[in-house]
Amino acid sequence: MQYVVQPSTVAAAAVAVPGDKSISHRALMLGGIARGRTRISGFLAGADCLATLAAMQAMGVAVQRERPTEVVVDGLGLQGLHAPSGPLDLGNSGTAMRLMTGLLCGQPFDSVLTGDASLTARPMQRVITPLQAMGAAIDSHDGRPPLTVRGRRALHGIDYALPVASAQVKSALLLAGLQAAGVTRVVEPAVTRDHTERMLRAMGVEVVTDGARIEIAGGQQPAGCDVRVPADLSSAAFPMLAALIAADADLTIRDVGVNPTRTGVIEILRAMGADIRLENPRRFGDEPVADLRVRASGLTGGAVDAGLVSLAIDEFPVLFVAAAAASGSTEFTGIGELRVKESDRIAAMAAGLRALGIDVEESDDGAVVHGGRFRGGIVESRGDHRIAMALTVAATVAAAQVTVRDVDAVDTSFPGFADCLRSLGVDIRVGEDAAA
Repeated sequence: MQYVVQPSTVAAAAVAVPGDKSISHRALMLGGIARGRTRISGFLAGADCLATLAAMQAMGVAVQRERPTEVVVDGLGLQGLHAPSGPLDLGNSGTAMRLMTGLLCGQPFDSVLTGDASLTARPMQRVITPLQAMGAAIDSHDGRPPLTVRGRRALHGIDYALPVASAQVKSALLLAGLQAAGVTRVVEPAVTRDHTERMLRAMGVEVVTDGARIEIAGGQQPAGCDVRVPADLSSAAFPMLAALIAADADLTIRDVGVNPTRTGVIEILRAMGADIRLENPRRFGDEPVADLRVRASGLTGGAVDAGLVSLAIDEFPVLFVAAAAASGSTEFTGIGELRVKESDRIAAMAAGLRALGIDVEESDDGAVVHGGRFRGGIVESRGDHRIAMALTVAATVAAAQVTVRDVDAVDTSFPGFADCLRSLGVDIRVGEDAAA
């Protein structure tokens, strides 16, 4: 599929975006090993989370969708999962792959984790290595999926300093640590999203955080609870960007999760001159939530604080477009992790912006984006949902029509994305790729 976007006028609007993908994944997995019932409201019914849901069902967990965004999970307990009848297909989700590896390495059965072509090309050694140090047995294809996780292993706690900041690896170790003898300690080189720790605590598990160190004692049994999923800040970043780069927009995005381990994108955009305000602050369970008020803003480039990278790791496609629309040049450093996402996001965004007339210089772990005016053209998303959405928003202020190709993956995280943009006033059509 492709998006065909005409230059558009974004003005005043109020919108909602889908539930948080990271929290939805974790609620399904932790609900599945909890004792008792977990009710999830605001669930993200995107392809990635539905793959996790199907995987939990394949291991015997009773999961009912009472409505598209309301899910009831009847947990089987810490060691109660059943051997699946075949490989667990996790689609496009690196989060599901890495967390599920930690979840399953202490279970009493073997399992195979696989996914689509993009996922099976992504590196998994960074999660395999520390899990093996805990006693897990995991086979891979040169560090890539499919992964065969061999159960019936006696796991033990370890002290592990993450070489690269990764909430996915941290969470995998905490999930394995629940099933391990002793205490598992993880030290982060930079702060990463802490949804796993918050949800474990909500389920009665003691997780100790002391600065950069997180530790969990094995053998604790999570208890089912109600989980209210806030709107995903990573998804909210796209309509937020559309408002910021418009001529005269005033946008409210409701019920957005503003966990401080996720708000790097807001901090970076504010440093560029963005008018973004958090209104009506409150909590959904242990997760901070607010309505985002966003007004069109004149953005200015500069050097982006590398210390904020781990707090905005999924939002850099948005930030590249913001930099392209800003005056002056913007320098990104310390973002080499983007090269091993669903695509090489540095290369993909550089190529897409160049196709729209923007000058971009790449380096191994960064880029310099020189602000300019978007022209029309055809751009490739490389099958990456965030690249597709970022370039689509750039198209709203281009000089002529822009076609964004290969956008099917958008449904993994933001079902209804095109309709959301239409509600802002964007002229967007969805059709078959010309080369299909």
